[in-house]
Amino acid sequence: MSKPKPVIGITGDFRPERYDGAALSWFNTGYYDSVIAAGGIPLLLPPFENEQDLRQIMERLDGLVLAGCILDLDPTRMKMHPHPAVKIMPKRREDFDRKITELAIEQRVPILAIGSGMQLVNVLCGGTLYQHIPEDLPRSIHHRDPVEKNLRHVLEIVPGTRVDSIYGPGEVRVNSNHHMAVNQLSNRFRVSATCPDGVIEAYESIEDDWFCLGVQWHPESNTASALDLQIFEAFVEAAAQQDQQQEPLHQPMDILPMTSALPRAA
Repeated sequence: MSKPKPVIGITGDFRPERYDGAALSWFNTGYYDSVIAAGGIPLLLPPFENEQDLRQIMERLDGLVLAGCILDLDPTRMKMHPHPAVKIMPKRREDFDRKITELAIEQRVPILAIGSGMQLVNVLCGGTLYQHIPEDLPRSIHHRDPVEKNLRHVLEIVPGTRVDSIYGPGEVRVNSNHHMAVNQLSNRFRVSATCPDGVIEAYESIEDDWFCLGVQWHPESNTASALDLQIFEAFVEAAAQQDQQQEPLHQPMDILPMTSALPRAA
């Protein structure tokens, strides 16, 4: 009899009700197709609110994929005045993403954090963000192009990291569609890869017994390369190992308290 496949939770996108349509949730197919291809069973997570329900669902998960979003985290929650280029994601989505991410960090559930998910994990663990790369890092290359949707750039991978073991030797190019980025990296992580301009493109947990990988590009996208599936394979393998442990690691970690929107900084 084959071993049970690991169950992987995937966060989705959300749009509140508006004048021309009902509220809705959706999940980009690439996320769950990639989990399936890597040997996991996807469990799609809509933005529900009850904390006891969240804790119950976390007991069933062997790993968590934090999906990206075309909209941005709310800078006021990071005590920053929003830049004009920032377009804030719906509060219900960010509330849910924060709650479930806090639980995953606390319980050391394997995490694959993509795009804004990568940014959120860094913030919850004490790191900071750039709000708008073109102004915060004026010598940077283009990381988002509103016209050229298939923008790509080279990765500079740090030797000896998980990303190095995932991709192996040779040039790696990834898709790019973001204007926020990691500024100060949490001391719980190390840099795994950067763009040639120095922007952090990937980080990983410094703890060998906790798989937490954040990537700024989108390995689930139809613009991704065939090599990008290896990220999901490494993640699902880690989730499978977590599932096989008789006593999963649920040691608490210090995380920033979840709060509602904070006043804007002066």
